[in-house]
Order: sequence, then structure tokens, then C-alpha cells
Amino acid sequence: MPYICDGQLSKRVITEAKKTPERSWLAEVSAVVLQQALADLNVAYRNFFASLTVKRKGPKLAPPRFRSRRDNRQAIRFTKNARFCVTSGGKLRLPKIGDVPVRWSRDLPAEPSSVTVVKDAAGRYFASFVIETNQAPLAESAAEVGIDLGLSYFAVTSDGRKVNNPRFLRRAERRLRKAQQELSRKEKGSANRHKAKAKVAKAHARVADARRDWAHKLSTQIIRDNQAEYVENLAVSGLGRTRLAKSLAAGRADRLNACRAQVRPRSALAQREEAGSLRGAG
Repeated sequence: MPYICDGQLSKRVITEAKKTPERSWLAEVSAVVLQQALADLNVAYRNFFASLTVKRKGPKLAPPRFRSRRDNRQAIRFTKNARFCVTSGGKLRLPKIGDVPVRWSRDLPAEPSSVTVVKDAAGRYFASFVIETNQAPLAESAAEVGIDLGLSYFAVTSDGRKVNNPRFLRRAERRLRKAQQELSRKEKGSANRHKAKAKVAKAHARVADARRDWAHKLSTQIIRDNQAEYVENLAVSGLGRTRLAKSLAAGRADRLNACRAQVRPRSALAQREEAGSLRGAG
């Protein structure tokens, strides 16, 4: 059976579906959002079938599946066709939603080509913009460094530096355990259980934010100080399924894991994401 082309798929799943009573609610959102979701699903199926026929390199992929009801993360993407914009007052104007106040983490250096609005499990909303900009190279450096990832220390470099493991998760265990116990005592389906569930999600979000911020600062410092970085090829994802998972996750070793030497990028035209949090959300 031939694969349905993108145009026919969009017509069948979006255009014709809007005309039915069961799917009339699709007209309440921007058509670009629906087309982007369909495009993501289309790419997922193409990659799956390409993996079955060995046309796609790498590990075999599982078929796309419906998102779990327990997954509270949501995301929508607007492209230029949706005519979103950033107003002169610093608000984000989204089609069929309106002007949304934003806490900007930084100024956009160029006109964005798309924006993705993400809601995480803690109920917070983030806007991630894709822009096109010239990537400025860092100054040349003669230093090179090798990095050995560990457990007692997060990393030991070839010049003798030892990076302590921050252990964010272990430091927050008491708070997480208390929030989880409060959640288990709430009646299922009640408003109090919903509040307790949000409290647990926010506690995990604080740990994830601290871990991500620390990893970004460390990796940025290493890259700025060295011309090339060599990291051992560890199967961190595999080790994460063992009893060492908590110790490995403490510093997110996978953020520094690499299969080959990492060198500084040269000046080139690149795409970068600039993010901001939506005010009044969560």
C-alpha cells in the first residue's frame, strides 16, 4: 500500500475532520498548530519505517504511540505562516490566543522563524524561539583537556582538576519524600490530590533546573578554556537503568558524554533557540 502524501494526509486528518461534529473543535485553534503536529507524526512514522528497512542508521525505532494520560507536558509550535509576533510592549502575540506577557531571559538578536510554547509537568509555560544568526567563534586556545566521568567526583580532567558531584537529587530527597507521602494520602480524583501532585512536580522541577543550570555553566567554562575536549565513550543511558542511576543522574553525565573529540565550532550560519517564560502561568 503506497504511503499517503503529505497533502492528502493533511486534507483527510485536518480539513475534512473539522467539518464533522466530533472534530469541530479543531477549528478553535490555529491551523498551523495542527499542521505542525501532523508533520511531527509524519516524520516519526517515516523514521520508523526507514528503521525497519535499515535505510536509517542507528538503533531501531519503535512505532509512534499515544501520549500517556499521566504525561502533563504539552507543546505547540507556531511558524511564520501563523503570523505570530512580539509586540512593541514585549508581549507574545499568538493566533487565536492573544497577547501573552513574557518574562524574557534575553533579547532576541534576530527575527524568529518559529516559536514553540511548552507547558511542563509543574504547570510552567516556556516560549522557545528559533532564530537565524551568525555564530561568532571563540578566541583560539592552545589548551586541550581530557575528561574522565566518575561517581565520587563528577569528572576528573587531565590537568588534575576534580569537579565535585553536586548530588542535587540526594539533597532534595527529604523534601521530595515528604511531598510524595502527602500525595499518597490524598483521595484519587480530588482537588487536594491535584494540588499535591502539582507540588511534587514543582519539587522535581527545582531539582531539574538546578542540575541543568550547573551542567550548562560547567560545560561552558570547559569549552571557553580549551580548544578541544576529549570525553570517554560511556553508555550513560544504559548505566542509568542500573543501581547507579541516582548517582549518575546527580550531575547528568550524559551532558558531557561524547563519542569523539569535541572542538570549538567555527564561524558559520546557525540556528539557535532563545527562551522566555510566560508570565502568570503556573
